[in-house]
Amino acid sequence: VLVLAMTISGQGDPDAVTKVMEQFSINYAMLIILGFYFSRKHLNGVIDCEGVIYGPTGRVTSRFVGEFNAVWQGEVGRMDEHFIYDNGNTQDREWTLRVDRSGQIKATAPDLIGVGDGWQSGSAVQLRYRIKLPESAGGHELDTIDWMYLAPSGAIVNRSQFRKFGLPVGELVATMRPRAATGDDRLAAE
Repeated sequence: VLVLAMTISGQGDPDAVTKVMEQFSINYAMLIILGFYFSRKHLNGVIDCEGVIYGPTGRVTSRFVGEFNAVWQGEVGRMDEHFIYDNGNTQDREWTLRVDRSGQIKATAPDLIGVGDGWQSGSAVQLRYRIKLPESAGGHELDTIDWMYLAPSGAIVNRSQFRKFGLPVGELVATMRPRAATGDDRLAAE
């Protein structure tokens, strides 16, 4: 697109186009490296989460808090999630995430149907997957798109959209923050 725009505008100097493409490639490579770093640094250790779930009409149907624990070994991470909902129900999930140096993500969890696919670039992550809700929530299979954005404070803002037969049926908005180390936590780590 950039090359086409430069050519149409009369700035189609081959050397200029080459320089722009080289710079684009360098910037893109930096985004991939930063994205690879994002997953390891910010989705690591104990993470506190809180959020809301919206129903198909846009009204809040549930609120929740969560505690995650993420550990990485090379390109593979495991994240255990524990949720407590405002009605007292709890839910646990264990993700296995594989993130390669190109930014591609493969994700599995017991309630996923198949393997989730995604990518990361810079401070953004997108993950697409099909999830089967627990029987207590209807047992529906939903197509899900997760977007996670790293905020300047180090918090992660998560927006998940859920669809059934292509129609929106719900949305989740949550924040995730690394748990602040207390004096006891720092002593245990040493």
